[in-house]
Amino acid sequence: MTSEQIQTLLADMSLQEKIGQLIQLTGVFYAGEGMATGPMSEMGLTREQVDMAGSVLSSVGAARLKNIQKTYMEKQPHHIPLLFMADVINGFRTVFPIPLAQGCSFDPELSREMARVSAREAARTGLHATFSPMVDLVRDARWGRVMESTGEDPYLNGLFGSAMIRGYQGENVGEKDRIAACVKHFAGYGAPMGGREYNQVELSERTLRQDYMPSYRQGVEAGAELVMTSFNTLGRVPATANRELMQDILRGEWGFEGVLISDWAAIRELLAHGIAADRDEAAYLALRAGVDIDMMTDVYANHLERQIREGKIPMEWLDASVLRILNLKNKLGLFEHPCKDADEAYDGAADIEPAHRAFARKAAPETFVLLKNDGILPLPTAPTERVRNIAFVGPYVDEKRICGSWSLFYNMEENVTIQEALEQARTLTVPVSWAKGCQVLDYGQERDGFRDHVKNTCGREELEAMEAEAVRVAREADVVVMPMGEHHEYTGEGSARTEIGIPEHQMELFRRVYAVNPNIVVVSFSGRPLDLREVSRKARAVLQVWFPGTEGGHAIVDTLFGETEPGGRLSMSFPYNVGQVPVYYSELPTGRPHLDGAADGRCVSRYIDAPNKPLYVFGYGMGYTTFSYSPVTLSRGDMVMGKKAAEGSALTAAVTLTNTGSRPGTEVVQLYIRDMAGSVARPVRELKGFQRVTLGPGESRQVCFDITEEMLRFYRLDMSYGAEPGQFMAYIGSDSDTQNGASFSLRQE
Repeated sequence: MTSEQIQTLLADMSLQEKIGQLIQLTGVFYAGEGMATGPMSEMGLTREQVDMAGSVLSSVGAARLKNIQKTYMEKQPHHIPLLFMADVINGFRTVFPIPLAQGCSFDPELSREMARVSAREAARTGLHATFSPMVDLVRDARWGRVMESTGEDPYLNGLFGSAMIRGYQGENVGEKDRIAACVKHFAGYGAPMGGREYNQVELSERTLRQDYMPSYRQGVEAGAELVMTSFNTLGRVPATANRELMQDILRGEWGFEGVLISDWAAIRELLAHGIAADRDEAAYLALRAGVDIDMMTDVYANHLERQIREGKIPMEWLDASVLRILNLKNKLGLFEHPCKDADEAYDGAADIEPAHRAFARKAAPETFVLLKNDGILPLPTAPTERVRNIAFVGPYVDEKRICGSWSLFYNMEENVTIQEALEQARTLTVPVSWAKGCQVLDYGQERDGFRDHVKNTCGREELEAMEAEAVRVAREADVVVMPMGEHHEYTGEGSARTEIGIPEHQMELFRRVYAVNPNIVVVSFSGRPLDLREVSRKARAVLQVWFPGTEGGHAIVDTLFGETEPGGRLSMSFPYNVGQVPVYYSELPTGRPHLDGAADGRCVSRYIDAPNKPLYVFGYGMGYTTFSYSPVTLSRGDMVMGKKAAEGSALTAAVTLTNTGSRPGTEVVQLYIRDMAGSVARPVRELKGFQRVTLGPGESRQVCFDITEEMLRFYRLDMSYGAEPGQFMAYIGSDSDTQNGASFSLRQE
């Protein structure tokens, strides 16, 4: 439809029709008259309101959605199609590593391709939009939802969010196999106080603007069709009612013209926040803020019409929201093709597309982070004098729940476990044995998840026998690989924790195995950075695999035996213990700094029972070879700011990277910059660039980064955005702790 036709349609719609476009309900409301009665009654909706609702979430299947669409459009007065949305976070039927793992790849284009595959699979089952990417900056591992972000760095998050949007939407969201992307959660959702889900957020305007806002803005600039509000308060105002945030910044400053959607029931929660006295006021505040879609409440459905008729809410607010929704449906091509790419053949497909499965297997090792290795990895594929047999012991040896808590639509039987991968490994001739030793969950432990209810149903005698068998198998092996970690349903939304270690019952198994065989390689599964102090101290190698997805078993076996290299570098610091969090590399300097190893005395900024630094820093990760860096060289010692900046401001920082090992490998070369003095305190360093460089044994290459005046800008004392003259350090190395740097200055022309 043309824009003129959309305007004509809007003008011809009734008030009830317009309000209906702002309502989003789950698929259960469309399962049939009888089945929908209960939910409608609970929410206080009529059949007519359900029949007018403009979008549906969390319902999939081409045949099902085609039927819902056909039935809906027959009842809708202007035959306006529904929008179908769902949480497609790190894959659909083919599941890829969780977003936090993807951040560790330091390869946004890898995530772009994952999003493209996800869009293809989701679109074929009838979906039009996904609630992804989550670009919230995360620095507190207690918060369960860190698994859905790509990490603690604004620059990295912005690149990954933009890449995912391009992967989902392509050049034109209306093209075949494309779906609309939704940037979430706006804003500051990743900084809940105490790491507790849905808790208040306290951020200064400068911190919000400098650290938390950039990734949202990049998502908007990348063309995301939707933005989702966050649950939290910001400046003591819930985001869903925050007109300054949504209208002045998102729409005004950034020019966002797309659809703004609430998170689940967030508009109704304005009452619980204490900012709305009743649902009438909640409806007023949310629509005033510019929230276009009310997800799963009756607030808009039952509390807009009267206020509009009485003039308390301007019709212009409603029309603006409806127009944005209609424009999105038009961009997707739904007026001409209401079911877009839905294909019933996908509903009954016997298997994942082979190309998708192959890509998942190839991509996962790029997200694995080798945290420790004393030379035991990679393992030999054939018996050697030192390694004649290998035991795999631990609860994740034959566990199919390896996809992360937001993986909702996969077939669990299609996931490949480590044991299955070992059984299928044709080149593996070294004898291998396995034993679980325990369950992922502790005795009697259970949890409700988004997909199903999980519970350890083993009796104590059975668990004791499992542990005894594991110890026996470990004792007889030369090397023990222990796949262990937290359950995926103990991460994600609603999964904040005050203890972030590997579960104690698994650690008891680890200690018993260690007592009979210290040659342990730990394969760590988690959706957050864990406290790995004891594991790191005792194990000979630690491989962090997160939740790796469909091809996780194959990818892990490929990596352990050296067919592939662990390519990841940490996109979120691993704390020494939970008492350090939030802990992140780009902290501000203190007036009384503690220098590692120095006898500073009492009154310095330090813990007396733990180091200041995390156990593993941002950017850290090992491979199966080693690299050396030359000192940093600069093309000039200063840069000019002002009118002539475009002509002479940029300089080039360079190092020579050499593979000093005996096998090919890939290094993630990272550029950090420190502003030595500014009108406000500046971080000790900030990531400003990175390159993945692959070299053969003995090979060297010069790696260069351009440094521009734009990279030195920040929110100054008067909140203007720009650079300031002064001294800077450019660091280039393998992680955020590198000391390999050179100094340069920025001066006025």
